[in-house]
Amino acid sequence: MDTISVIKQQIENNPIILYMKGTPEFPQCGFSARACQILNACGAKFAYVNILENPDIRQELPKYANWPTFPQLYVKGELIGGCDIIVESYEQGTLKELLQQAS
Repeated sequence: MDTISVIKQQIENNPIILYMKGTPEFPQCGFSARACQILNACGAKFAYVNILENPDIRQELPKYANWPTFPQLYVKGELIGGCDIIVESYEQGTLKELLQQAS
């Protein structure tokens, strides 16, 4: 299976998925750490992909998503955005509602 097919399958099979550097328990960058903190604060159960252990996904996902940076949050198959958008929608109260609908 090619990398784009793997990405599509991951996004389709997980209502909430975060492509990040590291793991939720041990994030490898501040932006990924912040994204995990917010998802946890919302009580969201989410899948994740550590792009540092998946160089093919790290290379192909920005092209697929037309989004150059990590982390990348997908909810119900749709790209929500990166850390700044996650923080903004959390502060506005819209993220928690979106995550609850996806669960």
